[in-house]
Amino acid sequence: MSKPDYQATNLPLDFLNILASEGVDFLLSGEEDKVPLSSFDYEKTTICLFFSANWCRPCQSFTPKLVQLYNMLRTMGKELEIVFISLDHDEDGFNAHFETMPWLTVPFDVNLHKKLRERFHVIRIPSLVPLNLDGQSVEEDLIGLIEDFGEDAFPFTKKRREELKAIDDSMRQGGKIDLLLAHPGRAYVVASDGGKVLVSKLIGKTVGLYFGAHWCPPCRAFTEQLVEAYNQLLSSRVDCFEVVLVSSDRDQKEFDVNISSMPWLALPFEDRTRQDLCRIFNIKAIPALVLIGPDGKPISTNGKKINTLYGAKAFPFTQSSIEEIEESLRKEGDSLPRQIQDIKHQHVLKLDMAKAYVCNYCERQGKFWALSCDACDYDLHPTCVEEAS
Repeated sequence: MSKPDYQATNLPLDFLNILASEGVDFLLSGEEDKVPLSSFDYEKTTICLFFSANWCRPCQSFTPKLVQLYNMLRTMGKELEIVFISLDHDEDGFNAHFETMPWLTVPFDVNLHKKLRERFHVIRIPSLVPLNLDGQSVEEDLIGLIEDFGEDAFPFTKKRREELKAIDDSMRQGGKIDLLLAHPGRAYVVASDGGKVLVSKLIGKTVGLYFGAHWCPPCRAFTEQLVEAYNQLLSSRVDCFEVVLVSSDRDQKEFDVNISSMPWLALPFEDRTRQDLCRIFNIKAIPALVLIGPDGKPISTNGKKINTLYGAKAFPFTQSSIEEIEESLRKEGDSLPRQIQDIKHQHVLKLDMAKAYVCNYCERQGKFWALSCDACDYDLHPTCVEEAS
């Protein structure tokens, strides 16, 4: 996304001067009415320039979101105006794009649009540039801010951005699982059978927030690992651990298929809390597993690695429990031979640490220590070794 010069305090004047240099003293509405530039109250109205084009796929994707935001904020009585600056190649493209927008536009003029793009340092589209924020603007692209926070981002100032970051920090570290997963309009999460479970039932448990999607093959593979650990914990430690799916599925149908394969809970697909949690915990890739302790505070944002390495053994997933496992494994490794000749295999087998393997003798899955062959794909559980005399 673009990174305009938000620190300039004369942006409205620059905008007006560029329009004046091309003989433009009005903007156009959707009804092709001319709106005089002198009609704007630059001190009271938040005015943003929207650089976009009909040929641009990201623009086509973002514009409906911006329309929804614009209509919502205007309905709420917020003083907001957006001005479309077209980067289309011709007037037909401009007209096709502008007819989807409820705000104003600069008349189509390639030279004028080029001057505006250069003045506001727009290097990518879509881009949304605030005009009259008197040094209080954010220092990043408004597109990302709006996609992260929606209508809460208004009035798009640096002060508001800092307030929102502080709220996120408080949510992440605040020790309130109910505030993370619920809100005044919804106090429950859902089960695979469609049932509802109150979020308050999760207070005092260790909770894994599982960020995943059915369309993602690595997620489907990790789900199998997590199901194994989850079932082991449920059978040995009653009611101490729960997982909540934070879905990145593309639609409700896909979400329903995804949750049907899971024994745990999920945030409702239609709820924005899914996006909020991705932002709060800075989730950039899936699958991801964030572990929340019984006190409601995060234990680890790298739960995927912990579960992949140690599974249910790592519970309650604290640093001390992981250190205990690693110390136990170290002692176990110290007690095993470094290499051995087994009667079942022609090559020397060497001690190795493996995340997961299948023993070639008993055909059961193994983890951690294995006796492996460097020359071929052959592994043995240490307990399956028969040393040659």
